[in-house]
Amino acid sequence: MAKELSFEEKKQKMIGNITENYRQVEKSIVNQLYMKHDLHGTTVGSERELIWSQLFEMIIPRKFVIEQSVFIIDSHGGVSKEVDFAILDETYTPYIFRYGRIKFVPIEAIAAVIECKSQNIKEKSIKNWAKSIQSLKTSTQSTARLATGIATGAVPTQQSTRPIRILCALQENCNSTIKDYFDFTLLASRDDDGSNECIEIEYKQAREDETLLDWFKSLNFHNIEFAESTPGSENVKEALNKHSLKDYAVLDQSGRSISLLTFNFQLNQLLMLINNPILFPHRAYVDLFNSKK
Repeated sequence: MAKELSFEEKKQKMIGNITENYRQVEKSIVNQLYMKHDLHGTTVGSERELIWSQLFEMIIPRKFVIEQSVFIIDSHGGVSKEVDFAILDETYTPYIFRYGRIKFVPIEAIAAVIECKSQNIKEKSIKNWAKSIQSLKTSTQSTARLATGIATGAVPTQQSTRPIRILCALQENCNSTIKDYFDFTLLASRDDDGSNECIEIEYKQAREDETLLDWFKSLNFHNIEFAESTPGSENVKEALNKHSLKDYAVLDQSGRSISLLTFNFQLNQLLMLINNPILFPHRAYVDLFNSKK
């Protein structure tokens, strides 16, 4: 008769099962990507995106929506190139236009953008895509009730946001220069014999040693100066300077990263640094459409 496990042993087994499930999901995604790739020569775009979306649906909190085929717009009249997937918070921000597969979403709502590629990636195309998103500007022309009163502009800790940029691709189709246009790169790979299926999670080399404070400034003060006089900034700097994304790596007993579980914690920590979307500037968009009459 098998010995009954103690409560502590059961807990350890449960944690191990969660880890193993992440490994199985990782292998399943890679195998599906390569199966489509092997059958078609290239993975059909919509199918490729659907496979990658399984990963994000598994780890993104329910407050966020994952929309496919999105154009991002700002109140200055800027429009991005089409984005395969956008992770957005619908809580406060209306769609500018949504009908069937056509969606125009304000930059103020966008927390992350995801490009999914399975064939050779043209750097010029990626560069133009990234530039079209980087050039979008959030507006501070907002009015909203907060717990402490009425805001008539952006809150001090969130002045100009930008989305986290993520690339999902096959390892053999992605070179190092392509990765520089993204914050995260998820690379699916396997050996020639079909074994060792894995997804490597990389972030832009220049960001490897950046602290959470660097990320906070980048995501909430995009292209503007971080005000050192921001309320609570001293406490913020002290707390956020202690950690980088390296501190969120989950390792197995051999010291190998459990990639998807690590990415889960890293991405969601950055989403928590953005937290709620920047307050929506209704008047700024009204002015935009009135100017186009």
